[in-house]
Amino acid sequence: MREPTLREIDAKTFRRVLGGLLEVYVAAMDPPPAQLPGRQTIMLKHATYPGFRALVVEQRKVFGASPVAFAYGFHGASGQWWHDVVDDELRERAGYEHAASWLSDAYEVAELHVRPEYQGRGLGRTLLTTLCAGRRERTVVLSTLDRRPETPAKHLYRSVGFHDLLSEFEFPGGGPPYAVMGARLPLVRVEAGARR
Repeated sequence: MREPTLREIDAKTFRRVLGGLLEVYVAAMDPPPAQLPGRQTIMLKHATYPGFRALVVEQRKVFGASPVAFAYGFHGASGQWWHDVVDDELRERAGYEHAASWLSDAYEVAELHVRPEYQGRGLGRTLLTTLCAGRRERTVVLSTLDRRPETPAKHLYRSVGFHDLLSEFEFPGGGPPYAVMGARLPLVRVEAGARR
């Protein structure tokens, strides 16, 4: 079997292949089926945001290719739901200047998912570092499940310089607790055990 290949896709292609990307999301996250129509609507909206960039990892097959991993992000700005919710909470917990230092010029990684059978091969790291390479923003931010023991995703983020900006944060509407994490750009590899 051939190795999976990484390619960048534009917003138009992203919208066209979104069904396959949602299958990767479902395999990786196992969300309740009732969430999927809303998730699809959100992802379509994200493709209209400034600075949108998307990457997909595909496994070539006899007749075409199917996605096994993907990631995308965009320039965060006031008026975007995630940005505004996180900004409000950061201001509440740490003050206006702290929130502004992280969110006033941030690239927001909205989604990064790898099918379980492809995890542990470095695809997540490749997606994240490629997605953030060459960005002009000062910072990069994202949210991830805040579980104990620490998830492999959170370990990956820490290994390239992310640290917790918010922990045990519950987004409006309920759901499990999340960590909001941030890093300065460009990303740097952090040695095991080192903390920023």
